[in-house]
Amino acid sequence: MSLGGHLVELRKRLMIGAIALVVGMVVAFIITDPVLTLITEPIRMVADDRGEGAKVELMFSTVTSGFDLRLRMSIAIGLLLSAPIWLWQVWAFVMPGLTRKEIRYTVGFLGAAVPLFFLGAATGLYVMPNIVSLMAQFVPDGAAAFYDASYYYDFVFKLLLFVGVAYVLPVFLVALNLAGIVSGKAILHGWRIAVIVSVVFAALATPPADVATTFLLAGIMMLLFFAAAGISLLFDRRRAKREAAFLPPEAGE
Repeated sequence: MSLGGHLVELRKRLMIGAIALVVGMVVAFIITDPVLTLITEPIRMVADDRGEGAKVELMFSTVTSGFDLRLRMSIAIGLLLSAPIWLWQVWAFVMPGLTRKEIRYTVGFLGAAVPLFFLGAATGLYVMPNIVSLMAQFVPDGAAAFYDASYYYDFVFKLLLFVGVAYVLPVFLVALNLAGIVSGKAILHGWRIAVIVSVVFAALATPPADVATTFLLAGIMMLLFFAAAGISLLFDRRRAKREAAFLPPEAGE
């Protein structure tokens, strides 16, 4: 295909992806109410904990802040809803230039990374009420707790994104191993740092009294890390066997 043909193909893929995104955003704008109800449940829990008469509310500080919040939510949710379409458009444009081996690795990477990201986001949604409740305990008795809507949404969005990316990091370690950048032994050698990071993150993401959830979250992250290390060691062993098979007898002695 000529350069002009590639540009025409790229424009076509971008148009389809953009249309899918717009449709996803429109659908997302319609369903923002139940999503808002879901993510603001911790605020209602804090209000119940502080007792009747306590001022704990979600605050919209400007005239347009309600619309702005729904628009930002629509963009984020629309990206997720339309992801199968625009990801396929990217894949369909890039795939003809990839080798069979690169296609297999890419499919394997996406097949592992996407479910892990959503699992991490679901975990973040699960621990979010505990974090909000813990932080609310630092509000003095008798003081009002007003949560700015824009800031609160940023907190929820970044938490889900951060935990989702944390769950995907083991897949990146395997990808780095496949690229020959880091060995399986090097990944496994860093298990102490991985344990500390996992425990600290789990402790920050869960209330001090909920020890079971803390160890559960840390255990999941460590399980993913050791799975990545084990897969990388397996790939290193297979790579070493292939290299030994191609060595001449003199070099192998």
